[in-house]
Amino acid sequence: MKKIILITGGSDGIGACTAYVASQRGYTVCINYLQNKAAADKIVNDIKGNGGHAFAFQADVSDEKQVVALFEAVDQQVGTITALVNNAGIIVQPQQQLSQMSGERVQKIFSVNVIGSFLCAREAIKRMSTKNNGVGGVVINVSSMASQHGSPFEYIDYASTKGAIDTMTVGLSKEVADENIRVNAVRPGIIKTDIHRKAGDPNRPERLKDLIPMKRAGESEEVANTILWLLSDEASYITGALVNVSGGR
Repeated sequence: MKKIILITGGSDGIGACTAYVASQRGYTVCINYLQNKAAADKIVNDIKGNGGHAFAFQADVSDEKQVVALFEAVDQQVGTITALVNNAGIIVQPQQQLSQMSGERVQKIFSVNVIGSFLCAREAIKRMSTKNNGVGGVVINVSSMASQHGSPFEYIDYASTKGAIDTMTVGLSKEVADENIRVNAVRPGIIKTDIHRKAGDPNRPERLKDLIPMKRAGESEEVANTILWLLSDEASYITGALVNVSGGR
């Protein structure tokens, strides 16, 4: 059976790394991006240059109509997905305490990180579910250890969105377990990606590494490899799991 994976927010960071690893594991890769078409096209071309199959699709996952159109485009141009990685997520600058946060900021981050993941999971399940004549599949949500730590004085809005993703993962896994769909989450800790620069704190991984028992920040590949393991048949009896990729913190 053709393995087709859709990775939201797949043009950089953990999403991009997951795209490369997935292509090496035999997946046809569909990359969703919001603005950075050049980066998404580069990943597609790299994968194709190595003999793989990849496609890029622009969509804002916080917009329901665009999400529906995204999945319809994948259906028409590639086929029915067998795996979804809900990776799209944002941190809003600057680091603030809740007393300083605007309602607009909170609505923005929840619309992308939570509503976007709900909408994409909904569309994936419609296609994967054996109750809809699908063949099953796997949904992986990219959460964060921030859901446990709370990110006080920095990003409790971001941390709260990831707490919602944890809860959604557990609940949804039970809803669709008898439809041949597994739902799990990875919770990265401090990972060396561009999200820290975008959030205005590029040195954050180095600054906080001593708080990590392993005394280093993680690599995107370490998260991507965990995602691909959870997608694989080796994890066939695992659903509703929240897997920490955090160096012990």
